[in-house]
Amino acid sequence: MLYYLYEYLTAHDIHIPGMNLFKYISFRAAMAVLLSLIIALAYGKRIINFLRKKQMGELVRDLGLEGQKQKEGTPTMGGLIIILATIIPVLLFTRITNVYIVLLIISVLWMGAIGFLDDYLKKVKKNKDGLSGQFKVIGQVGLGLIVGITMYFHPDITVKRKYADAGVINRNNVEQNFMPEEKIPVSTLPFTKNNEFDYSGILFWMDDAKAHEWAWIVFIPIVIFIVTAVSNGANITDGIDGLAAGTSVVILLTLAFFAYLSGNIIFADYLNIMFLPHMGETTIFALALVGAVIGFFWYNTYPAQVFMGDTGSLMLGGVIAVLAIILRKELLIPVLCGVFLIELLSVILQVWVFKYRKRKYGLEYAQNNRLFKMSPLHHHFQKEGFHESKIVNRMIILGVMLAIICLITLKTR
Repeated sequence: MLYYLYEYLTAHDIHIPGMNLFKYISFRAAMAVLLSLIIALAYGKRIINFLRKKQMGELVRDLGLEGQKQKEGTPTMGGLIIILATIIPVLLFTRITNVYIVLLIISVLWMGAIGFLDDYLKKVKKNKDGLSGQFKVIGQVGLGLIVGITMYFHPDITVKRKYADAGVINRNNVEQNFMPEEKIPVSTLPFTKNNEFDYSGILFWMDDAKAHEWAWIVFIPIVIFIVTAVSNGANITDGIDGLAAGTSVVILLTLAFFAYLSGNIIFADYLNIMFLPHMGETTIFALALVGAVIGFFWYNTYPAQVFMGDTGSLMLGGVIAVLAIILRKELLIPVLCGVFLIELLSVILQVWVFKYRKRKYGLEYAQNNRLFKMSPLHHHFQKEGFHESKIVNRMIILGVMLAIICLITLKTR
């Protein structure tokens, strides 16, 4: 909204000292992250006290983990802090009519609502199972449909690719190094020289025109799968104090950096990557979310004063997935969100191996010979005797290493 105020004042030849700063994405992004951090820190305690007053405390099942029962009664639904601290700066500092910003705001509210409903049923209605798994999946599929259809059909979502011989076309006017805007379903294929992946290529039995016309049949289901997988991965990772928040900050900072580079034609030209028109605004959103999560992390570090609950974890995973998709970086998700992936796979493998051994050797053998002492993986390490703070810190370090690998892909072809 402040950007539109700047445009209005400028159009009417009204000049306020310092107002010109609002035309720069870097300034608005810095203000957004600062404001979101202040909101989370200033109002976080009030929201925690409100949740405690409403008896929104966590009911902890006895899993035999050290220090587990001491967490009984810790307020959950702390994801509300993140949502509040993100939405306000985004509304203030972005061009809110930008299609990417609209998609991201919808993603925050959509996944936040699903998580909130799950937490509400557990804490208020005393339904220990909360929202059934199938309704969560329906919600995730719904968001995936919205994102996939918008990305494929919206006229403002385009890419500009460099000419093959752009290095000799024009170094003084980088615009001329890029082809005209195209409406094509392409993504970035990491670690390859020709690093563009066209989803229409999957329909190899069709001619090029038909393949591009029907590429949505491939693209939209892949988007749905990514949104569902990443949101569930983040949800599973949220099991010990600070783990989901800490790893999410690393991922979001990386995506914010990609957004800034992809939305700036000079950097896109220098790095020889796709230029994504109108993408720069998402840098502001991503950094606002970073500030909100860091502010929440203040209260969520061990020993946690609040848990994010499904309100926060499902929302974070969904938004990270959507950010990666709109940045054409969804094929980097297995690396960038490697911690989420490992946690999710540990659960899947634990269940699969248990069922296999039960069928082959019997129930008693399967129970005494599990793949992990407990899943998700962070609980396995707790059973091994590691303090949860050490697990969280090492997982964050792992996340930083994976983020660096993703950044290296900008030059490794």
